[in-house]
Amino acid sequence: MATAALLALHRFVPNTPGRLGSLLETFLFWLGPLTAALLLCAAVRRVRTALLTLLLPAVVWAAVFGPRLLPAAAPGPRELAVVQHNVADDNADPAGTARALADSGADLVALQELVDPARAVYARELAPRYPYHSVRGTVGLWSRHPLGPTRALDIRPRDITEPWQRALRAEVRTPHGKVAAYVVHLPSVRLGPGGLGSARRDESAARLGRILAGEPVRRVVLAGDLNGTVDDRGLAPLTSRLGAPARGLALSYPAALPVARIDQVLARGGRVPAIRALPATGSDHLPVLARVALDADA
Repeated sequence: MATAALLALHRFVPNTPGRLGSLLETFLFWLGPLTAALLLCAAVRRVRTALLTLLLPAVVWAAVFGPRLLPAAAPGPRELAVVQHNVADDNADPAGTARALADSGADLVALQELVDPARAVYARELAPRYPYHSVRGTVGLWSRHPLGPTRALDIRPRDITEPWQRALRAEVRTPHGKVAAYVVHLPSVRLGPGGLGSARRDESAARLGRILAGEPVRRVVLAGDLNGTVDDRGLAPLTSRLGAPARGLALSYPAALPVARIDQVLARGGRVPAIRALPATGSDHLPVLARVALDADA
């Protein structure tokens, strides 16, 4: 019963102390496999009371996460394929990583943790398939389609005083019309004795949410390492304005044994019908590939 309540009513779990609500929402998906394991044990032991008790959280989990596991619809006529990848600043094979991302066939490639000298390697390897690109600080966007005005965005938390540039906005002139593309890297989250250390991330998300609220272009695609799942209330300034993927889990972090998707593709003026993880690169994140179905021009 408690598991079912947590699944259905997780928004009511207080976020203080230690941002317990966000911590629960980060790993909300795993309450399902835990329930399944307990169901299996109860079935093996033929404990009917336990079986009946565990059926409720299983049903609630299926209602919450089941739709994400269903097959996605066939691609539509106004779709963009978007790759999102935190390439890792210590990636030992940036050239191989770039080639793998290019082979995905995506229209847009959004990258984070671009540092010298690897930054030039990504630019060189992606150029044949992506002739248009823009880099601001440690984030960059590569595109098959022409880019219009591009600018850096200030989402730096107030207590960070050193140089810190981790967000950009670019206008992409797609065959389906203009799209405002955002590439972002929110601050890292740490789990410690005091709970989930997400204050900086939440502050950056709030600043980005205010920018999005004033975005004049109707169709928006945001790709980034958000250091949180779409269920995490800390990302509500973004997920309340942009739609999350309808199908696919695409667990992306850590690459060796992914437990959560913290690499996201969100959209406004369209939908994200599906998202999936791509094979590992030299990063500690897995790349994700999303389909974005754009609305028709009004």
